[in-house]
Amino acid sequence: MSKVEDFLTQEQEQKIVKAIRTAELHTSGEIRVHLESSTTKNTLERALEVFNYLKMDETKNKNGVLFYLAVKDKKFAVIGDQNIDTKVADNFWEDIKNTTIKEFKTKHYASGLVKGILKVGVKLKKHFPYDEKDTNEHSDTVSVS
Repeated sequence: MSKVEDFLTQEQEQKIVKAIRTAELHTSGEIRVHLESSTTKNTLERALEVFNYLKMDETKNKNGVLFYLAVKDKKFAVIGDQNIDTKVADNFWEDIKNTTIKEFKTKHYASGLVKGILKVGVKLKKHFPYDEKDTNEHSDTVSVS
């Protein structure tokens, strides 16, 4: 796979967008997926840069989540903003990452992202329930650079 645009089919991308919308129906949390070809940086360091670039750190409740993939390098990270870390168990991010990677190992990338996103949504619902005053602060589309 030479281009990041070829990583997901349009149908797979729509399934991911649907999962984000489903997860966000019950929470004030904001979830994004970002794909890029490669990175020379540490995966978590690059994910944090993208998190900030996408302004995920500027959500009203500090409860943004980013699923980051460097497609060509096969690097993956999932990170969340500071208020999430104060509410979830220490192994939460590792658990989400493992859920997602389990599918990646069998080349089911969209399925892995969907499962991870929905799992995040369940946890965010518990700690950051949806309020009728909530607005969708970020696009649900998959971002690519």
